[in-house]
Amino acid sequence: MITGANKGIGFETARQLLALGHEVYIGARDVERGEKAAVALGSRFVQLDVTDDASVRSALATIDSAEGRLDVLVHNAGILETDLDGPAALRSFDTNAVGIVRVTEAALPLLRRSSNPTVVTVSSSAGSFWAVTNPERPEFGLPLALYSASKSAATMLTVQYAKSQPGIRFNALEPGPTATDMTAAFNIGRPVEESARQVVRLATLGPSGPTGTFQDEAGELPW
Repeated sequence: MITGANKGIGFETARQLLALGHEVYIGARDVERGEKAAVALGSRFVQLDVTDDASVRSALATIDSAEGRLDVLVHNAGILETDLDGPAALRSFDTNAVGIVRVTEAALPLLRRSSNPTVVTVSSSAGSFWAVTNPERPEFGLPLALYSASKSAATMLTVQYAKSQPGIRFNALEPGPTATDMTAAFNIGRPVEESARQVVRLATLGPSGPTGTFQDEAGELPW
């Protein structure tokens, strides 16, 4: 199941996982957009707003009823706020960090029934203290306080879940600068297919794969 999957990296990740033969549920806040994306992909759809507890519980209950387990959870839903004030901070952390807790807690019983449970958090090196304090890194010049702070929290949650749930692999990912709606204002990014391949790589790890890491396509990143 992939959150925020009606477009962008989430949509392409679903497409690639479907091509590998997986049964994929895409989650989206907007029913019309989510159902349209599911039809285009040939996937299943669950209405899922990561900022709403009832919506999260209902989505996981639907998957539980249909499948009885969940093998892979991809935390992909995210927002980028350019304002810097209290309401924007609450929105950023509610979606990018608290949403991970809501969905993970609801999904844990289903993940524990899988023989190879895996959780991938689409995080960002913009939330790496190492990157944003390194003048040689592009993150050094990004004025994205709320996005960066909430992605730091997302990575930390991933590492902490890996420690508290040793039977489930949890890894966070910097997918690479990607041309999506979120990055359109910066006019940067590579094709979404390339970044989605990195999500798929972590989503399809074997039982001996790593856990508690923060990675990009080159390997583990300091953060």
